[in-house]
Amino acid sequence: MSQFEYPRPQLVRDNWQCLNGQWDFAFDDELRYRTPEDDIVWDRTITVPFAPESSASGVGDQGFHRACWYRRQFDVAPGDGSVILHLGAVDYAARVWVNGHLVAEHEGGHTPFSADISNTLNAQGPQTIVVHALDDPHDLAKPRGKQDWLRDPHSIWYPRTTGIWQTVWVERVAATYIQKLKWTPIFEVFEIGCEIFAAGEIKDDLFVEVKIWHGESLLADDHYKLIGHEANRKISLSDPGIDDSRNELLWSPERPTLLTAELTLRHQGRVLDTVRSYTALRSVAITRDRFMLNGRPYPLRLVLDQGYWPDTLMSAPSDEALRKDVELAKAMGFNGVRKHQKIEDPRYLYWADKLGLLVWEEMPSAYRFSPKAITRIVREWTEAIDRDYSHPCIIVWVPFNESWGVPNLTSTQAHRNAVEALYHLTKTLDSTRPVIGNDGWEASATDILGIHDYDADPEKLRSRYETTEPQRTLFDQRRPAGRILTLDGFPHRGQPIVLTEFGGIAYDASGDQEAGTWGYSRADSQSAFIDHYRRLLQVANTTVLFSGFCYTQFADTFQEANGLLKADRTPKVSLEEINAATRNIT
Repeated sequence: MSQFEYPRPQLVRDNWQCLNGQWDFAFDDELRYRTPEDDIVWDRTITVPFAPESSASGVGDQGFHRACWYRRQFDVAPGDGSVILHLGAVDYAARVWVNGHLVAEHEGGHTPFSADISNTLNAQGPQTIVVHALDDPHDLAKPRGKQDWLRDPHSIWYPRTTGIWQTVWVERVAATYIQKLKWTPIFEVFEIGCEIFAAGEIKDDLFVEVKIWHGESLLADDHYKLIGHEANRKISLSDPGIDDSRNELLWSPERPTLLTAELTLRHQGRVLDTVRSYTALRSVAITRDRFMLNGRPYPLRLVLDQGYWPDTLMSAPSDEALRKDVELAKAMGFNGVRKHQKIEDPRYLYWADKLGLLVWEEMPSAYRFSPKAITRIVREWTEAIDRDYSHPCIIVWVPFNESWGVPNLTSTQAHRNAVEALYHLTKTLDSTRPVIGNDGWEASATDILGIHDYDADPEKLRSRYETTEPQRTLFDQRRPAGRILTLDGFPHRGQPIVLTEFGGIAYDASGDQEAGTWGYSRADSQSAFIDHYRRLLQVANTTVLFSGFCYTQFADTFQEANGLLKADRTPKVSLEEINAATRNIT
């Protein structure tokens, strides 16, 4: 990605430097090296932020590698204030040195971390950063999402991602600076909750000035005193007093109104720090059997999105590619995506916020149950929620998918405890959004009942879910994949029911229907593909039992050819045809 794409779109400063590009690189399969002082053999270069398994990295090695090392030099001079080093994501456990000084350690392959490196900087000459990434490819007790544990990708799993896969960057801040923001829309009373956290040298008499605009119109100009390092206030907006569905301040996919913000930290009248941000006024809730957006029932039309690219794997090839994915989802008639088994780059969430696309965020799974695995999931999931809490596009949190990592929910209490604990933890960290404890089947603690059903026959789907007695025909009988939908002791309590995975029609638009076309069903022509899709979507759109659906899937992903788009994002049939079928327009 270019240096002009700011990696943290909800807390923006001007004085920053991107460290993506060419780095020295070395694999360390035998774990020979402990620190940069060892005689590391830097035998190749790599293009950051692309993982060494990707062709775009210049390495393109998809073998089993337990560890790797990165090194590069950069220019930043010591000076007033502090220099903060940020790493967007390093898979899986990372240690970072600057000029030989250990400055950071972090575990978790999908979440960011940072370090104040001011005291390690050389007075003159370049600075040297070294990153060590430890990532055992055979460890099934760590959150790994869709990364395969076999040598070659198989079934629904894809190439591994080792090491740095999101932007590395530095920024200069004042000695006292705004470290974090947290925005909470309070739709019912037209307020925006604003939490501001300062870091560095905490002084008495710190004040923050918060300005919020809707376009050119200034909505708020408030001043708050920080208590210690924090200010927590509610900002009242003017309610225009018209019907909420027509209110121009509200954010929705149809009208993604963002409120821009500027925050200035002051001490005794002197400006210490200024950042730019944005928020939105919107609510998501559950009322009886419907999902609600801004106080109104809102049918969900989602598509499952793996977030992979052929040459760059989990890293987007560019910021433009992230924007294009949002635009394509909307062009195909969807109002949201379920980001599957991936904590997506914040730049994707920025474009979803700006262009108007709902996002379900899902924790990447581990595939072996143990206290260590659950501890890792809790730590990383907590960091993900903290990172993404303020994005208006995110409407649902999903800690577990299809009982992955908790395979014995019907018989093992510890597995049930894990799901229920993650559900309640998520509701504690964010009380404003619905949570699905375990999506697909074997539900216990959940706000939405998600069902995965890949029956290829539209009429069988219709007959299964167009029922007047769902308690008997759905919840008291075994259903998709031989799994019960709700666990004993957790009967359906009237929550919304969403068909969260279905379809998966494999169609290779190149005409090769033999190799590399894994899917749940298969079409052998364009016309057969769109006809099958149209009939499945007609069932999903018209079945009264459903509050929405999520079709599998957005784009072909390696051996899976069941996307609506090819892997390069070329539509398999016209976007207009897909859009009409998605929205059930005849």
